[in-house]
Amino acid sequence: MPRSINDDERLRRLEAVADATLSRLDVSDLLDELLDRVRDLLDVDTAAILLLDVHAQQLVATAAKGLEEEVRKGFRIAVGRGFAGRIAATRKPVRITEVSEADVVNPILLEKGIRSLLGVPILAGHDLIGVLHIGTLSRRMFGDDDVALLELVADRAAVAGGIRSAKLDQQAALALQRSLLPARLPDVPGIELDARYVPGHAAGVGGDWYDVFTLPSGWVGVVIGDVSGHGLASAVVMGRIRSALRAYALICNDPAEALTLLDRKVRHFEAGSLTTALYAMISPDRGQVLISSAGHLRPVLAEPGRPAGLAAIVIDPPLGVGRYGRPRRSTALTLVPGAVLFCFTDGLVERRERVIDVGLEQLVDTVRAAPAAVVCATVMADAGVEQPTDDVAVLAVRRF
Repeated sequence: MPRSINDDERLRRLEAVADATLSRLDVSDLLDELLDRVRDLLDVDTAAILLLDVHAQQLVATAAKGLEEEVRKGFRIAVGRGFAGRIAATRKPVRITEVSEADVVNPILLEKGIRSLLGVPILAGHDLIGVLHIGTLSRRMFGDDDVALLELVADRAAVAGGIRSAKLDQQAALALQRSLLPARLPDVPGIELDARYVPGHAAGVGGDWYDVFTLPSGWVGVVIGDVSGHGLASAVVMGRIRSALRAYALICNDPAEALTLLDRKVRHFEAGSLTTALYAMISPDRGQVLISSAGHLRPVLAEPGRPAGLAAIVIDPPLGVGRYGRPRRSTALTLVPGAVLFCFTDGLVERRERVIDVGLEQLVDTVRAAPAAVVCATVMADAGVEQPTDDVAVLAVRRF
């Protein structure tokens, strides 16, 4: 028979699960503590949490008490299969008074001798986070009070599961960002380089990027670009575009030609993404720069003894938009000794409360013909981008 509990006991149980001290635990400790408490409060032998792998649409054993082997073996089950999979698919509690082989897929449950099971979905709003289930070695009929308490625990687990997923996403995003941005800029004879990247997203990753590479011809490629949006999705697109541009740079002697090929690639494989890019090639003697812009803001050119200004280059449409087949153009600039070419993304100069021209004027007034590291540090301090609302990438090139 289902067990009944009085109001005092129900209150004690709720307070035990909702204890404020739980919020001070890290994710793994919080899940373990929740499972310990629910085993004690509901007088059960096992408790387990399986979190959803969204891409695989599988439940992954993440925390367990009495079923630790399930976690050690990394047990996974598809949504819709078995006991936990059925809970995930229906998003409703499931009670089994007498467990049979037809009810479960996980052999560990049978090996442990579990006779009765109760499971509930872990939800965050309308999103499925995972499944929480408990079990007993003796036959038991779980009542509505048991279901209500387990759903309360599931609510707490949803918070922890969400935190865990966010941390994993952030770790993946940071690893991706580190792999896509140069760990250090190359040492290039005749020029000095410095760069900065500040994410405008909590994940620490976005679609802005910069790149510098030497070509077999002796020319040096300098790139800065911006894939619209924030976070991991934009960074993934950015990584593909960055790699493609490097490949095209090896077979093209003109930046406009490389961006034309890149435009074709974006139209076919990255449809729907808005991407701007600036590709510059610096000559082997470092005295000339060929630049092509695909919708990207003009860089600032600062020469010794002269006021800085936006480089006089033509700007073609962003990648993947505009009339297909329209010729892209390159502009030749002279890079005198001591001159600085300062490239940047729009997050540096755009603000909601002002027109972009104000930011551009402020930037031009800040950039000067100085060491690249000094220029980057001065610009970033002047722009006040410690916590930007958009990604910011800057790259300074100075000719010796």
